Amino acid sequence: MNLRDTLKINKAGHLEIGGMDAVDIARRFGTPLYAFDEAHIRRMMRTYKSVIDGEYGGNGMVLYASKAFSCEAIYAIARQEGIGVDVVSGGELYTAVQSGFPSNKIYMHGNNKLERELEYALDCGVGNIVVDSFREADMLDSIAAGKNIIQKVLIRINPGVEAHTHAFVQTARTDSKFGFSISDGTAEAIAKHVLAKKNLELRGFHCHIGSQIFEKQSFVLAANKVMQFAAEIRDGLGFEVKELNIGGGFGVWYNSDDPELKYEDYADYLKALVAAVKHNAAKYKLAEPYLLLEPGRSIVGEAGITLYTVGAIKDIPAVKKYIAVDGGMFENPRYALYQSRYTALLANRANEPCTEKVTVAGKCCESGDLIAVDVPLPEAQSGDILAVLTTGAYNYSMASNYNRNFIPAAVLVNNGEAEYIIRPQTYEDLVRNDLIPERLKK
Repeated sequence: MNLRDTLKINKAGHLEIGGMDAVDIARRFGTPLYAFDEAHIRRMMRTYKSVIDGEYGGNGMVLYASKAFSCEAIYAIARQEGIGVDVVSGGELYTAVQSGFPSNKIYMHGNNKLERELEYALDCGVGNIVVDSFREADMLDSIAAGKNIIQKVLIRINPGVEAHTHAFVQTARTDSKFGFSISDGTAEAIAKHVLAKKNLELRGFHCHIGSQIFEKQSFVLAANKVMQFAAEIRDGLGFEVKELNIGGGFGVWYNSDDPELKYEDYADYLKALVAAVKHNAAKYKLAEPYLLLEPGRSIVGEAGITLYTVGAIKDIPAVKKYIAVDGGMFENPRYALYQSRYTALLANRANEPCTEKVTVAGKCCESGDLIAVDVPLPEAQSGDILAVLTTGAYNYSMASNYNRNFIPAAVLVNNGEAEYIIRPQTYEDLVRNDLIPERLKK
């Protein structure tokens, strides 16, 4: 089990998060609840930043990938740690700006950005926009012209690297909805198109090969291909790449099938990537580009733990045993979407031996509402506190009010103290935007 100094089992035999007993957290804030280990988040941000500073002379910036978990507090931490962020919607951008995050350190993504989102991005002074279609380039150029500004942009390209990950999170294939393929010539065509725009300043290229990747060679190969493409664009179009965004996708530990990575392992991934960029810059006689990377899952994934209270228990002899919790697919849809596997333990009985395998079911009116299957646990009792590990990324982000359940609150835990970073919802929140037409009131 991938424990660390800020996630451990204490003398009482309870799970401890950020120096605070998880049972006490559950009692104080209720369940279901997202609990985030602040120290781990900061340590991961610093790990990446230190490599850019030490191995690449500070000629780059770490961008926290907002889609993993977006709230004002995470942007405040990123600001304090001196890194940038990327956003993929007007809502994420608004949240970052509301937190006081400097807009010049925000990069904006999206394969189908809306006109109102681009208008807002330019009004906010977003540092860079990653162009993902010919239509977007035209629209953005027109908006920028109307505001009499020159907007810095990158172009998202596909190097054709298929990383060993789930098919739904591979994003650099030729048939991906994202970006422009190098192999079929469309990447060069969009570069030429953008270079002709009067109100766009092309800075370079962006690629992202996928998520939950453990083979560092995949990132090295992507860097090799993008740098070769940069040399071809220089020779063919006379454009010198100034920025290279290599995306994110570093994997995290979810269960025994995954490697248990330490902070230095993540540093090694990035060191290999930096070495590849420097090698190719020398090989093709290119200036070393300003290097950007976009870790999200690896920053907040293992930092997040979801706490539940065990409710109904249903044992179907010789078939399956279900333990139901007060959460479900409304706050963690990843099993339903990807059959994602998790590690779980009873936070109040963390030292007890596992004697059975169970399926953790949610409370939604769906037979497919499962959180985890074949989970080894001690014999669970109603009222136990179940902790599901590595739920910091894409859980709150993908949560919904399905069945009009509450999206859980989130707390930040550090040095034995916890406080809300996302307040609990109420029934009033669920109906806040509901309207009854007058004709239905009769």
